[in-house]
Amino acid sequence: MKYAMLILVGAVLASCGPDTKNIDMNDDRADAVMALDHRDFTKAADTMIKSMLNSNALNKKDGSRFVVALSTIKNDTMQRIDTSQLTAKIRRDLLNSGKCIMTTAVGTQQDAMNIEARKLRESAEFNQETVQEQGQLVAPELSLAGKIFQRNIKLDNGDQQVEYYFTLMMTDLKTGLAIWEDEVTMGKRGSGKSATW
Repeated sequence: MKYAMLILVGAVLASCGPDTKNIDMNDDRADAVMALDHRDFTKAADTMIKSMLNSNALNKKDGSRFVVALSTIKNDTMQRIDTSQLTAKIRRDLLNSGKCIMTTAVGTQQDAMNIEARKLRESAEFNQETVQEQGQLVAPELSLAGKIFQRNIKLDNGDQQVEYYFTLMMTDLKTGLAIWEDEVTMGKRGSGKSATW
């Protein structure tokens, strides 16, 4: 019995290793999957950034940069996804464009240290000349918000079609008016038995 159990454990362990391989996340040519993967987020982010930067929405007359806060990007899919997969690349590309600065003082990407550092004004343990003064935080001028949602369609042959919609909108916080908006759609078709979550 012990011998049979050792053989079984060895077989299970052996079957776990050899099939595992590293992939190049920047050049992943594996088969498509029904759910969203890193390639979909990269494609959506690249398309949105190109659209944003090609519009005149982010061009200030004086050449200065907009201060942008990241608002809510709602996940309305059947998948448990972290929407920062989409927004992290967008934030980086906006920063690198020279047209925007992203604030972490407000919005969904807040850095808690903005507030914690200001609590040091109450502490006698810190040199008050090194503590952040009041009125130094810069308010955002623009807000970026959006939504990711999906539609599942059962096809007559038993297969399924899954449609994903990535929508983003940039709002001028002074006026409340949307100054840019775009949508990227992706469709996938496959077996009706394939999971999309």
